[in-house]
Amino acid sequence: MAPLPSPPAQPDDTPGAYVGLTVDAAGERARRHGWTTVRSLPPGAIITMEFRAGRINFEVDEAVVTRCWVG
Repeated sequence: MAPLPSPPAQPDDTPGAYVGLTVDAAGERARRHGWTTVRSLPPGAIITMEFRAGRINFEVDEAVVTRCWVG
């Protein structure tokens, strides 16, 4: 049996620090901190729930991040 792969390490970052930033500033900060995928979504968007290492998600209302989570 093949060994289970280990997921890559996530960037050492605090998702809550993005709340209140503009979407542009949050995207720039996320890329500087090593996130490979930055996803911005409107409030209440229907999304898939698969976990993606290296992805940070922003819920954005009127160009401001209101919620942030990884995966």
